[in-house]
Amino acid sequence: MLTAGSKQPAVIKLDYASTHREIVEACKKGDRQAQFELYRLYGKAMYNVCLRMVKNETDAEDLLQNSFVDIFTKLDSFRFQSSIGAWIKRIVINNCINFLKKRRLPLEELDVERHDHSPQPAVTPVVIGLSVEAVKSAMMELPDGYRIVFSLYMLEGYDHKEIGEILGVTEATSKSQYSRAKRKLQEILMTRKQSSNY
Repeated sequence: MLTAGSKQPAVIKLDYASTHREIVEACKKGDRQAQFELYRLYGKAMYNVCLRMVKNETDAEDLLQNSFVDIFTKLDSFRFQSSIGAWIKRIVINNCINFLKKRRLPLEELDVERHDHSPQPAVTPVVIGLSVEAVKSAMMELPDGYRIVFSLYMLEGYDHKEIGEILGVTEATSKSQYSRAKRKLQEILMTRKQSSNY
């Protein structure tokens, strides 16, 4: 959009930190309707995060409920320095990670001294013509450690340094797990595609 007498487009600044401010403020005062609205706005997306992380519908539902209890009890500490959605997602992911750690999430720590530095086989390109659902379904076949790192990096937008801090592993381990997860995911997708062609 151009303004009169200007050759530069008008810049529209979005203030994500203030998104849903009225709802959040009402929730802080204990308004049940506002709490329901906040849950309605973010519940489905956060359930999907839980499901990708823990791979079990019942556990995902429990984690979602527990996370929203945490969200409503900690809401007074939210200062609008980020978007409410990012803040909620952080709580949900932390709860998922804590849940998985209690189940001893298997992550292979990368031993730089013993790590095989031989060239890895080329990763085949992502299989063309697959639906998002096919990829999500294939992700559920990944081992827990691979799936968690892949989800945090590709879907939740964390970098490897942040993932390492969240999971209590090195940045190199996060990168290694992600690389292996990608390779394994492509193998699963290729196998499925080949078996569906017969």
